[in-house]
Amino acid sequence: MSPIEIKIRELRLKRGWSQVELAKHAGVMQSTVSELETGKARRLLDVLEKIAKALEVSPGDLLGQLSGQGRSKRARRQS
Repeated sequence: MSPIEIKIRELRLKRGWSQVELAKHAGVMQSTVSELETGKARRLLDVLEKIAKALEVSPGDLLGQLSGQGRSKRARRQS
């Protein structure tokens, strides 16, 4: 699993939500949540913002380690 898949599932479970409940809050289908959590999603960018809003985090928070690594690389390049 990639960090984003792990983070979505982790945040969903922290709230005690099923995939169906997260889907309802995000305004997406349950199958979309499942695809995101298993890495099979094809429309990741289309739903990332909806998932983040439902979980009350920023889309960047869902990217976890990936966004942190990207910032570090950019910061090093600018130095």
